[in-house]
Amino acid sequence: MTTSALMDTYKRWPLEIESGKGSLLFDPAGRPYIDLVGGIAVATVGHCHPTVVAAISEQAGRLVHVSNLYATKPQRLLGERLAGLTAGKPSFFCNSGAEAIECALKLVRKWGRTQDRHRVIAAGGGFHGRTFGALSATGQPSKQEPFAPMLAGIEHVPFGDAGALESALGDDVAAVLLEPIQGEAGVVVPPPGYLARARALCDEHGALLVLDEIQTGLGRTGKWFGYEHDGVEPDVMCLAKALAGGLPMGACLATPEVAETFVPGDHATTFGGGPVQSAAALATLDVIEDEGLIERAAALGDYAHARLAEAFGAANVRGRGLLVGIDLGEPVARALAAAALEAGVLVNDCTPSVLRIAPPLVISEGELDEGLTVIEKAAGTGGGTR
Repeated sequence: MTTSALMDTYKRWPLEIESGKGSLLFDPAGRPYIDLVGGIAVATVGHCHPTVVAAISEQAGRLVHVSNLYATKPQRLLGERLAGLTAGKPSFFCNSGAEAIECALKLVRKWGRTQDRHRVIAAGGGFHGRTFGALSATGQPSKQEPFAPMLAGIEHVPFGDAGALESALGDDVAAVLLEPIQGEAGVVVPPPGYLARARALCDEHGALLVLDEIQTGLGRTGKWFGYEHDGVEPDVMCLAKALAGGLPMGACLATPEVAETFVPGDHATTFGGGPVQSAAALATLDVIEDEGLIERAAALGDYAHARLAEAFGAANVRGRGLLVGIDLGEPVARALAAAALEAGVLVNDCTPSVLRIAPPLVISEGELDEGLTVIEKAAGTGGGTR
């Protein structure tokens, strides 16, 4: 039974956040905290970036909502902008990553019906959301079990195991759904060549490759999209988190040939792609480009990886860009995150034994150094500076 006015669905920290600026968050007393969580990889351009705030304010004063029964300029411009970044893929805009995954699942299921393809292969350890379709695709039984049975037709193979994927594929498979890096599983990076092999196997068997870029997309890994590190191109892609600078927004993109599977009435949303969210997303993309945040994520990520590898051991630090996981080898992540919080640094214990670092890409070198020093000291590994 809940003991407050909110359902008890989060293991919240004993901290109330009142405001934020850049890579800092502030409690009601004005105490600053270095944010290495980034709203779970959302605050790519930082908190309250003036360009995004201005875009939201201006658009809110003109039009907040009109539904998708009518066109709006911000949505049209955002679709064109994303198509330009993704080899011409049209978008369906929604409100979250889970909704983007639901759209992708419906799209590939309908696409597959014309060829008697109905199975979807996903990866063990993967996380795609908590709505029923997304949860069914999530390869974490502990999250599924309380709500079983899951949706039929979705199977899981070990992540990073190309042989297992090849064995699971067949002429009845509509799609393979993967994350370029498994964020919620502990920032798990697949072996080199895995995504390229998945792409080749999908082509060989006539299946679609669906990539969940909800956490890895939009500059987080040091490239626009995580799949660019592997030189592949997905048939369908899901975005969310960082897309609208902190406002709730997701997108499912697909090649024109796959996207035309949908016809009016197949899928819909009341709020998705609203003018305020779209204006915020356009401003966010501007900031990423204008401030060189992709290159910044790559450079600061290299530094963070090198420094943490020295402190924790190279085998225990993984990720790309400013998406970093520290494998502690034992279930002490919550305790270390609590110690960091006391010292004024927010870091996420994404699994009992892994700390995840996903700060705003605008974080200063000094703030990143201070945050890493706090983590290292909390773990008893010392702490140095750049």
